[in-house]
Amino acid sequence: MAYKRFTDRLPIIPADADEHNAVCHYCIVGCGYKAYTWPLNRQGGTAPNQNKFGVDLSAQQFQDTEAWYAPSMYNVVKKNGQDVHLVIKPDVNCVVNSGLGSIRGARMAENRRSDVTGTQQQRLTDPLVWRYGTWQPTTWDDALDLVARVTARFVEPEDEDQLYVSMFDHGGSAGGYENTWGTGKLYFGSMKVKNCRIHNRPAYNSEVHSSRDMGVDELNYAYADYTLTDTIMIVGANPLETQTNLFLNHMVPGMQGGARAIIVDPRRTVTIRACEEAAGAGNVLHLQPKSGTDLALFNAILTHIADQGWVDTDFIAASTIQAAVEVPQSETHPAALGSFEAALEAIRISTAEAAEITGVPEADIIKAAEWYARPHDDGARRKAIIAYEKGIIWGNDNYRTIGALVNLGLACGNIGREGGGVCRLGGHQEGYYRPGDGHVGRPAPYFDRLLIDGGGAVHHVWACDHYKTTLNASRFKRAYNQRTNMVKEAMDNAIGATREELVDAIEGAIRAGGLFSVNVDIIHTQIGQAAHVILPAVEAGEMNLTSMNGERRLRLTEKYMDGPGQALPDCLIAARLAQAMERVLTEEGRPDYAARFQGYDWQTEEDAFMDGYNSGNPEVTYERLRAAGTNGVQEPVLGFENGQLVGTPRLYTDGVFTRHGREDGKALFCHATWRGLQAAGKAQQRDSHRFLINNGRSNLNWQNWFLDQDNDFAMDRWSVPFLQINPEDAAELGVGNGDLVEIHNADGATQAMVYLEPTARRNETFMLFGAPSGTQGNVINGGVNELVLPNYKQTWADIRKIADATPAARRQSFKSWEVEL
Repeated sequence: MAYKRFTDRLPIIPADADEHNAVCHYCIVGCGYKAYTWPLNRQGGTAPNQNKFGVDLSAQQFQDTEAWYAPSMYNVVKKNGQDVHLVIKPDVNCVVNSGLGSIRGARMAENRRSDVTGTQQQRLTDPLVWRYGTWQPTTWDDALDLVARVTARFVEPEDEDQLYVSMFDHGGSAGGYENTWGTGKLYFGSMKVKNCRIHNRPAYNSEVHSSRDMGVDELNYAYADYTLTDTIMIVGANPLETQTNLFLNHMVPGMQGGARAIIVDPRRTVTIRACEEAAGAGNVLHLQPKSGTDLALFNAILTHIADQGWVDTDFIAASTIQAAVEVPQSETHPAALGSFEAALEAIRISTAEAAEITGVPEADIIKAAEWYARPHDDGARRKAIIAYEKGIIWGNDNYRTIGALVNLGLACGNIGREGGGVCRLGGHQEGYYRPGDGHVGRPAPYFDRLLIDGGGAVHHVWACDHYKTTLNASRFKRAYNQRTNMVKEAMDNAIGATREELVDAIEGAIRAGGLFSVNVDIIHTQIGQAAHVILPAVEAGEMNLTSMNGERRLRLTEKYMDGPGQALPDCLIAARLAQAMERVLTEEGRPDYAARFQGYDWQTEEDAFMDGYNSGNPEVTYERLRAAGTNGVQEPVLGFENGQLVGTPRLYTDGVFTRHGREDGKALFCHATWRGLQAAGKAQQRDSHRFLINNGRSNLNWQNWFLDQDNDFAMDRWSVPFLQINPEDAAELGVGNGDLVEIHNADGATQAMVYLEPTARRNETFMLFGAPSGTQGNVINGGVNELVLPNYKQTWADIRKIADATPAARRQSFKSWEVEL
């Protein structure tokens, strides 16, 4: 990789280099970048008219010069079949990041496939079909014909329940409006597949049902609001680590301008230390609740605020429902929804009682209430933002806990106002545009449990790796391997068979309990090892792709290089599969069903965009998004005026709430009564095992490390996922830095590398989520909430030593993250 190439100089970007708009395709912040390409046998010069930035490069440049780029931002790639230089560097004119580049985004170039520099040779280049005991490269027509013929054996009009589908619902690297439309049109338009799941959870559902049911879209503010607010409340998130430039470019200036910070997290993170540096330690309040008790904490804060008379009575009267119970608790709504007064009585809990439940000192609960809602000395209302993420989304009692946060925002009039908001910080960018999914139902089918119990005949997997990113992973993997191996054996025994005979053999194995697996991805994945057909996709930059970020900022990442080999955009793969289904069903004498698979004559990803997103948003086109550059436009897009798209900086400024679809536009409060650990088996697991196995991401790696597995810079830092543990706990276990340990409970086992961290609380550990060599999901049980939202966070297990530190681990630094500055 770049830092090991012994690169002592880089080519100067010439003045006439091609310039492309690009957005970092990793986290939801969506930093703006520029991608530059030019012929391999040329470079620019030091004179201002010879380089892209029009400056004299013979002179020393200033510290933050736009003309500089790092080795990690450079590569040699294919474009229109020719080798070209590629530089992908942060855009100083993008309001999201103002030229900052994260440790993930600033490595985008070195994580492109290159036959010249040798990077990312793991990328899939050809469709693969299981033949002769392994995967054999083939053509799209051959691979998709097999997929269509096997799939057609198990689907009928109005009865596609034997087809299971796992697919992305986001933007960024995979997904985007083009690809979610392609897959959505296929599975929700041409078919009505109901047994489906989203990339990181075991059902096709929202992670924020309660917020939406209450009328509040989870992305309702602008990033600029962090610089306009009085209080930033961060819940179950670590934004310096996982939304780096949102934190540095927006939160830090807000705190430097006087905003206080309340951080709710059971562990002390790098974000907390950074907040103390930016705001001053006296302006940062760290609340450390016992795992899973956040709901009681939020209810106590709101109870105290209400008792002090700090709620916004005018807003409550004008913009919220007045009926005590408007939506009763039911199978589809895990808590009743209604008026503020009724919700307050349902959630009422004293600060003293909450302190007993959560372990947070009562004085700190009161201080949090004051910092969030106590009016200024002149009587002006305090502006406050709540930013939350996986710590409660994937935590205890999802529906009620998120509802309790939205209750706080609504009660204090902090949604729809400048400097306010109650928002997800997010993981991926967003890019969801699909036909209606009402046929899936609510609660959605618990996909993993159905598959483990023998459900399904055919499984189409799009950019998902459940082996690394699902709960109850040990059972899921065992069942999946057993069922897919039955089909592989049948295919191996059908050597020399005709296509029809092969499909007959596959069908026989399926009807005996097997499962036919089709995997669409950019690299070989762990779940892909079980697949029978593997289809190569491209990602952002290898196609034109539109996504929106955490403030609903829509941009177009332009195609700046070729995809590898035969790889295609997901939307065009979906289109070709639909065409194959139409042909096969026609041949089988099922013309009415075949007709449902028409309308996929797309030649480019832009065709898919126009067929989908543009049909609902006709003012948005590729041409207009190119002109909008890396600043794009904030959705919803209201029109096109004076040569520019007109967007919406923040939602609900008029006090009208629409996410729930109610005509009255009134928001609802959630009766979010505290009820302990809600998901099945969690309390028993807690009582049976010593250590909390908390989990999350690191700044260096993204999600399941997909491209980082072939990146020396990343793998040299974390060869094995770390497990942060208190030194006293480690001493009792007889382990030290770098040692390998097994984390085990009744649900499974996994491994990790010990990382001593003095700030870790006793009996509470933190492990990287989704790592390929140590899957934390192996020890998570199958407990979900009523709407099948997974509880990844409340997991307990025991720990034992496996081995001393490996040679790779011994070379790594184990310095405490609590660095003295």
